Amino acid sequence: MKDVYILAIESSCDETSVSIIKNGHDDIATIINSQIDVHTKYGGVVPEVASRLHLENITMVIDECLEKANMKLEDMDAFACTYAPGLLGSLLVGVEATKVLSFIYKKPFIAVNHMMGHICANMIGNDLKYPLLSLIVSGGHTDLILMESETKFNYLGQTLDDAIGEAYDKVARILDLPYPGGPNVEKYASMGKPTYNMPQILNDDSFNFSFSGIKSHVNNLAHNAEQRKEEINKYNLACSFQNCVTNHLVDKTKKALLKYDLKTLLISGGVASNSFIRNSLKEMCDSINVTMHMPDKKYCTDNAAMIGAAAYILYKNKQFSKLDVNAKSNVQLKSM
Repeated sequence: MKDVYILAIESSCDETSVSIIKNGHDDIATIINSQIDVHTKYGGVVPEVASRLHLENITMVIDECLEKANMKLEDMDAFACTYAPGLLGSLLVGVEATKVLSFIYKKPFIAVNHMMGHICANMIGNDLKYPLLSLIVSGGHTDLILMESETKFNYLGQTLDDAIGEAYDKVARILDLPYPGGPNVEKYASMGKPTYNMPQILNDDSFNFSFSGIKSHVNNLAHNAEQRKEEINKYNLACSFQNCVTNHLVDKTKKALLKYDLKTLLISGGVASNSFIRNSLKEMCDSINVTMHMPDKKYCTDNAAMIGAAAYILYKNKQFSKLDVNAKSNVQLKSM
């Protein structure tokens, strides 16, 4: 079969990324232009600033990716982008740039759901066997999805309130840790001990998650200590929080694996780069004879390589999009 090259664009939040992916598995070239230094000044992502920076950088990032791959736009078999979910202004930049390329070079336009991209990050350099369970852990999502095939997505559970990444960021603000919050909470947790009592989270028979209560508990601990003029040990509180939410993830994931007799787990999303969470899930999988796949850390956070991997599945199934497709801030992943 002829090799299929897809140029993919990811601009759902604050990373302008372009990749060229061959056959859904091989990362020929990936460029990520990060805005983190800009948004650090504001303590978080400012949507209007993010979209303007995408607009300034998109052409440069495309050119840099092509140069790195030593390829031309004419060499591409299709053009793909993230169209949902994400920040609407940021998404629009990537969507419109991809439409223009598709129109000019008369190649298929493929609109990709960002969550499918996170799942398919596990395809890069890897062959997957179905059925399997996929756990997405990110700033906006905490989902357990049963996949009977690469095109079938059956949601078993989701967060009922905050996503785990959002909880990490809120705890970072409570502890007065710098942006980005999640990695700094992980860093502090690695130097602490779980000395603070934490509540048991959503101990029921569902596969749903909940993180808003634990965030409020940490906030109350910090506030009460301040009222009593007591000093909070940030390292120990971060460690106690991380242990609690990780146990919640592990328990719910294990329950789903056992109920559906699944032998493969995928983890993906920005929070999947957290080493403590990765190792805890791996230990659980080893204990019940389940194979766990996780992307390289560089493919956990937002990147265009995962979008190109997902786009290849859509390409094989001729799931092409019309040029009137628009960006959307919130769309749930659906089976084909």
